[in-house]
Amino acid sequence: MKKIFITLVLVVLATTAQAQEGQTWYTDMTKAVEASRQEQKPLFLFFTGSDWCGWCIRLQNEVFKTPEFTAWAKDHAILVELDFPRRTPQPDAIKEQNSQLQQMFQVQGYPTVWLVKPTIKEGKTNLEQLGTTGYVAGGPSKWLEGANAIIAKFVPDPKPAKEKKVKAKKKKA
Repeated sequence: MKKIFITLVLVVLATTAQAQEGQTWYTDMTKAVEASRQEQKPLFLFFTGSDWCGWCIRLQNEVFKTPEFTAWAKDHAILVELDFPRRTPQPDAIKEQNSQLQQMFQVQGYPTVWLVKPTIKEGKTNLEQLGTTGYVAGGPSKWLEGANAIIAKFVPDPKPAKEKKVKAKKKKA
């Protein structure tokens, strides 16, 4: 019973800490692409094994959970977590989405970060690869130096117009 209570407290604290960081991590690519296009920022695809990958956890603690990264991400990218947990359950749709993206980007190890530019042509989303990175020793400044070199390749498309709902007018007979 004590173990369950302690685990619950740790989960609540971890969730609270993540919320305090001021970061929004998308897990649904459709929503992330929409945000990317509206905010004219590239997607930051973080392939991780959140509950088993030591290097992923280390990258999060040393870089992603720092004020420097939070400020950078707010101005430069839409964050997307593509998780491959071993113990944490996931909806089947997220598992399938993550697996397809893992194959598309040929991710073979974790952590892997891809910065990409989404474009929509003929109703299909294409992801233009800007560059990739992973764990980099040296803390947030060293890691962000590499990310900035990749982000420099990003050229935003014109901001899409918000769709207006048009009400059909009934013709009078």
